[in-house]
Amino acid sequence: MYIIVAGGGKVGYYLTKTLVAEGHEVLLIEQDVREVSRLSEELGEVVMHGDASEMRTMKEAGMERADVVVSVTGDDGDNLVITQLAKRKFGVPRTIARVNNPKNEQLFHRLGIDQTVVSTKIIFNLIEQQIETDQVIPIAALKRGNVEIVEIDLSNDSPVLGQTVGMLDLPVDTLIISIVRGDHAIIPHADTKFRSGDSVIALVKADREAELRDIFADTGSTR
Repeated sequence: MYIIVAGGGKVGYYLTKTLVAEGHEVLLIEQDVREVSRLSEELGEVVMHGDASEMRTMKEAGMERADVVVSVTGDDGDNLVITQLAKRKFGVPRTIARVNNPKNEQLFHRLGIDQTVVSTKIIFNLIEQQIETDQVIPIAALKRGNVEIVEIDLSNDSPVLGQTVGMLDLPVDTLIISIVRGDHAIIPHADTKFRSGDSVIALVKADREAELRDIFADTGSTR
C-alpha cells in the first residue's frame, strides 16, 4: 500500500515511522527545510521537501497512485485543501485529515473527506465514558510494546487518597498521563495529590495491570 503523509510534525513523524515499520510504502511531505533535514536523518529517503497543497508537489509525490493520503499539518485549511485535491484531482481512494478545530469537522465531511481525526473530540469522549467505581478498564490496547491505556476511578476508600503521584511505587514502565477531576483533565506532576472521585489515566504494560490495580484498589474491593 502506498501512503502519503502531509505534515512532518510529531503526528506525521510517528505515523510515518510506524507505517514504514509495518512494511508500507510511505512518503512524508514537509515544507520546512530544517525539519526535512532533521527527519531525513532518521527516516531517510521517505521524506520529501515540498508544499503538499501545491499541484506540482503532489505530482512529484506520485499522488495519482496513492492508496491513502493523510494530512496532519497544524492548519485545518491546508489539511482540507490537500485531502480535497487528493480526492478530486488524483482520485485517491481514501483520504484522512487531522482537524484541529472541532467546529470544522462537518465541513470536511461535507466536502467529501473520507475520515477525520479530532484529538479534542477523542479526549472528550474518553472523559465522558461512564465506568463503574474502582474498576480498571482497558480503553485501548497499544499494538506495539503490549501496552494498555487504563482508567481507574478512585473511591472514598482508595489507599492513595492524599498521596502525591511522586509518592507511588508504580510498576516498571508505568506512566500516569492524566487525572480527570470534575470536568477538567489535569496533566499530573510529582506533587499532584489524589482526591476521591478522581479518574486516573495511565499507560501500563499489559502484564503489570494487576499490580497497578492493587495500588489504587480500596481494601474492601472484591475484584
